Amino acid sequence: MSTSVFPLPPSSAALDEEAARAELYGLLAQLYYAAPGAALLSALRGAPTGAPQAGDCLQEPWQQLVDAARALSDAAIAQEFAHLFGGVGKPALYLYGSHYLSGFLNEKPLARLRGDLDRMGLARAEAIPETEDHIACLCEAMRYLIAGDDPAVCTLGAQRNFFTTHLQPWVRPLCDALQAHPLAHFYCALARFTRAFMAVETQGFEMFDGA
Repeated sequence: MSTSVFPLPPSSAALDEEAARAELYGLLAQLYYAAPGAALLSALRGAPTGAPQAGDCLQEPWQQLVDAARALSDAAIAQEFAHLFGGVGKPALYLYGSHYLSGFLNEKPLARLRGDLDRMGLARAEAIPETEDHIACLCEAMRYLIAGDDPAVCTLGAQRNFFTTHLQPWVRPLCDALQAHPLAHFYCALARFTRAFMAVETQGFEMFDGA
């Protein structure tokens, strides 16, 4: 089901908890990048509604996301994605960090992000039309930093620095916008889960800072 923006190695020595984090970032990347296909929605509808990783704070928003997938048809979810993020010209909602950080697309936050990605040896695949500050690309980069097998790049410190610089400052305003939009149903539930997961990540990195 994965359509990676950045390539992952075929195997990883990550612990189960780290693998779960990587999988959740991968799921978010897929759901924000494009309208989910039938296989992904089928898997989501059949998913257990217990918390996908340790932490009761994820259980309720995860159940709401699964329930939303079950309540809506594939076509309705695809139409919702198109209404919110597609169309010709300005979309109803932007999924790009530069928009939330500077008020404009393709601004200094994107240039800084590209510099950081270049230093980590990561680059946007040529087939990907979205700029690197799209939330799907950022989630895919986090997935790589968690599950990749390059010990010089894939460290907890690198995860923390990337998250606190390129995701944490703007993911809450994105979730606010999604939850407030009258056409968002499935993506309102996704925003609630995203908010909860990012809060868990923030807490974890704060604990790492204090170590």
